[in-house]
Amino acid sequence: MSTSKRILVAGGGGFIGGELARVLIERGHQVVVADIKPLDKWYQLHPQAENLVMDLEEKANCYRAAEGCDEVYNLACNMGGMGFITKNKALCMLSVLLSTHLLMAAKDQGAKAYFYSSSACAYPDYRQEDAEVVALKESDAYPAMPEDGYGWEKLFSERLCKHFEQDYGMNVRVFRFHNVYGPKGTWDGGREKAPAALCRKVIEAIDNGTMEVEIWGDGEQTRSFMFIDDCITGIDRLMASSYSDPLNLGRSELVSINQTLDIIEGIAGVKMKRKYKLDAPQGVRGRNSDNTLIKEVLGWEPGIDLKTGLEKTYWWIKEQHEKRKRGEAVVQ
Repeated sequence: MSTSKRILVAGGGGFIGGELARVLIERGHQVVVADIKPLDKWYQLHPQAENLVMDLEEKANCYRAAEGCDEVYNLACNMGGMGFITKNKALCMLSVLLSTHLLMAAKDQGAKAYFYSSSACAYPDYRQEDAEVVALKESDAYPAMPEDGYGWEKLFSERLCKHFEQDYGMNVRVFRFHNVYGPKGTWDGGREKAPAALCRKVIEAIDNGTMEVEIWGDGEQTRSFMFIDDCITGIDRLMASSYSDPLNLGRSELVSINQTLDIIEGIAGVKMKRKYKLDAPQGVRGRNSDNTLIKEVLGWEPGIDLKTGLEKTYWWIKEQHEKRKRGEAVVQ
């Protein structure tokens, strides 16, 4: 992109938003980053950006943040791993306020493009009851029965984006993210997802000498995990396209939690005892991304394999673990 734009990254203090802001700044854009967290809790803090600490559930804050922006990226929401979204359904659904107010602000401020980060949690539970799941294609979202709480908010906000496009001529793009992971992401504290949680548990088990890892469920539940670099590339390609319906963004590499731990053990050069917590939150039994449509629309799909991504993630989390042991500040 040769022309500098003013771009808002909502939720830019988080994992994906922080990485997206970094890339946009490197391309020479004027980037506004807005997040509710204090600056010292942001995953990446970019001095070159206009950094705003604000609650985007408040309508006035959305209008302030979006003022003069050519593009708006909405990556802000209350979310986390299965343990968090299972226990915070109301809090997750309250993100509908920021999704609504940010769309209104983008429309009224004349933004030329709007991106919404949806989730594979928008897919119906009844299509995800088997570990050998049939990969989810975009049309499978209906008849609707998404993840209770978080998934319903995502599906509603997708519809809202579509109707803003239809009624007001807005230029919208929507991705359904499938389990994004990587360095500089959440790795402790309850909001982390399975890849980071398993990396941390292995590191801690080595450190404390127990050599035992607790796994939620029986470990045979399946998922697909996408490395952060593929996520940013996908967003870039979608925004450059003319496609406006919801689209999957995820790897089609289906793995079980046990298989994921196998890979991490190989990276660390250890073998762990496994303690299965069968009454812990597990989410759906199986979930995978059907990438037929994204390959048709964008001529591309996420290509970084799980072993490559986990290796980078494991050693970054180990570094954070060691820093925390030394009493240094880390973002968790």
